[in-house]
Amino acid sequence: MFDKKSKEKRFIRLYSNGPTDGCDIWIDSVTGINYFRLMNIPAGGLCVLLDNDGKPVITPESEIQKLRNGK
Repeated sequence: MFDKKSKEKRFIRLYSNGPTDGCDIWIDSVTGINYFRLMNIPAGGLCVLLDNDGKPVITPESEIQKLRNGK
């Protein structure tokens, strides 16, 4: 399913609310789907980030390439 020879990471952190808050937004660079992650001790969770219509937020491939290139 995954190309194990690829050196690029599949997930890209788009946003972090700081090291102690534990809220992040991640992008799956293969599908473009955005995920919200909450990490609070002793628990945490991960869910698909939804827009106002309840549909998954999807980052276009062109934006993913910009993020990978640091632009």
